[in-house]
Amino acid sequence: MTPYPLIDEFLNYLRFERHFSPHTAKCYAADLAQFCAFLGGQMERAAAGQSFAVSGAAVASQAGGSSGASALGDVALELDPAVSQKLREVDSEQIKSFLSFLGGQNYSKSTVARKLATLRSFYKFCMKRGYVKGNPLSTIRTPKQDKRLPKYLEEHEVRKLLETPDVGSTLGCRDRAMLETMYSTGVRVSELVDLNLTDIDFVGEALHIRGKGKKERITPISPTALAWIKRYMELRRADPRAASFNQEATFVNKHGQRLSTRSVRRKLDKYLAICGLDPAISPHTLRHSFATHMLNRGADLRAVQELLGHQSLSTTQIYTHVTAARMKQAYDQAHPRA
Repeated sequence: MTPYPLIDEFLNYLRFERHFSPHTAKCYAADLAQFCAFLGGQMERAAAGQSFAVSGAAVASQAGGSSGASALGDVALELDPAVSQKLREVDSEQIKSFLSFLGGQNYSKSTVARKLATLRSFYKFCMKRGYVKGNPLSTIRTPKQDKRLPKYLEEHEVRKLLETPDVGSTLGCRDRAMLETMYSTGVRVSELVDLNLTDIDFVGEALHIRGKGKKERITPISPTALAWIKRYMELRRADPRAASFNQEATFVNKHGQRLSTRSVRRKLDKYLAICGLDPAISPHTLRHSFATHMLNRGADLRAVQELLGHQSLSTTQIYTHVTAARMKQAYDQAHPRA
């Protein structure tokens, strides 16, 4: 829990009514902690972005009380009654001052926009619950964002990455199956590690995915990816310790427990180093690559939206900029009058 009951109530609202992920709730808590530090004049802490020591159900059932070590790994902000009152009395000028402060700390436009979105959500919640008389962000505009195209791999780079794991071992075969699944379906890494064996329809060649906000979808998966999952399961069942393994999870670590998103990232980093690809590539890059390659090969934008689990078509449309850029490049290179 945080030192501020109003923020605790908001975080619980995000987790249990809006079904936000624990990671997202932690990000909201960190942004609000920074804002509280700013309101309290704790500029050094605000500049460092130090966070609440949060625990409990509000952010993913972290153990310990509010006086314990921070689940975010930062120094706890102690209760300041003056700040607690200021939270309810914030006006647009204070919001503008906070944005100016963030700008002076050289935060990127996207980070400032995210922090502003946190405050918008918080004060919208406070308005609905009757905790504030007016919304201090009603006249505040979100800073215009620089257009950033998603990073993706070329098809030959994906093949190189997929063929890197040593499939002679159980763990190598698992890693090949994971990479094939991510590229075949475009699932988020969080969705990958949450995947249960019962979520795989081997006959219908589809996965049952539990996405953001507990939204569920069915997505096709390639026969190639399914074949690698089957091969991995055969090797896993042959392990003498198999009976003690997590029997629900599709992908488990060497101890038989469900893999974490961090473990998937570490495995990817390992294979990127081996095959000589850009070390900045992340698991999400495979999702971007999936969407880009689908559109490049003529897939319908609406279909890609459904496959990715995007709530809004505008979120998916960023990939059309990628494909358009590729077409323009091809035009410039090939047309005699370009």
